[in-house]
Amino acid sequence: MSANAELVVDARCGTGESPVWSVAEEALYWVDIPGRALHRWSTDGHTQWASNEMPACIAPRADAPGAWIAGMESGIFSIEALDDGRIEALRLAPVTHAAPGMRFNDGRCDRQGRFWAGTMLMDMAAGSRVGRVYRQDKADTMPTVQLEDFIVPNGLAFSPDGRTMYLSDSHPSVQTIWAFDYDIATGTPSDRRVFVDMNSLPGRPDGAAVDADGCYWICGNDAGLVHRFTPEGKLDRSLAVPVKKPAMCAFGGPKLDTLFVTSIRPGGDLSDQPLAGGVFALRPGTQGIPEPMFGA
Repeated sequence: MSANAELVVDARCGTGESPVWSVAEEALYWVDIPGRALHRWSTDGHTQWASNEMPACIAPRADAPGAWIAGMESGIFSIEALDDGRIEALRLAPVTHAAPGMRFNDGRCDRQGRFWAGTMLMDMAAGSRVGRVYRQDKADTMPTVQLEDFIVPNGLAFSPDGRTMYLSDSHPSVQTIWAFDYDIATGTPSDRRVFVDMNSLPGRPDGAAVDADGCYWICGNDAGLVHRFTPEGKLDRSLAVPVKKPAMCAFGGPKLDTLFVTSIRPGGDLSDQPLAGGVFALRPGTQGIPEPMFGA
């Protein structure tokens, strides 16, 4: 196992989020939220496409090859990358946010192919508990609110058997990760309990991934770390990246044994982290599992 992070792309994303490894293409996709862009990297190189709205979370569509479902600003969209460098976006469902100035944030599919995504107030400093977590089952159904009362819902992930759902709130006043029992037949979470209280650990809980052993990896935003927790919530290890704000991680590579980490490029003096906003690769000594597809 190497704890040394390798730079994959010096992407300089404002907020690099939602990395997803495409097994079929052997390529990594992710988004830059404020940059309004979809990115793709493979051994063939790096490409990006421009979007009219800010994309925040993506998942591949099984029911529409080449397309992605995406939580954006005004709702949930189906998006496709065009040859002219733009994204073609079709809004599947509008969302009436709880307050003005909101957008989607972290999201992914459960093991059964339902799309889960949370919303947040873009003025994070306000600390408003207006964030909601939505579930959309199919492309022709409306998303439904499943959970409420969050500031910055984040860290969505599902255990390998799909029967445990994880969710965090990364706001500095919360910094907590919860686990839920998850009914795979109905897509219903229950028995919410604290999985990890991150207030005593370095970094705020941001985006997450689950490995084949059922361990939960989550980015420690502001600490330059990626933490691995066992299914019992015990801190197993922490790996460093050369930036302060890792945002989300995902397993990829031909053997799914590479942990890709996106990051945030804040404003101000970056002399101590010139690679902020880049995408990094770690060799954690464990493997991931393929990301579920929407509508599978």
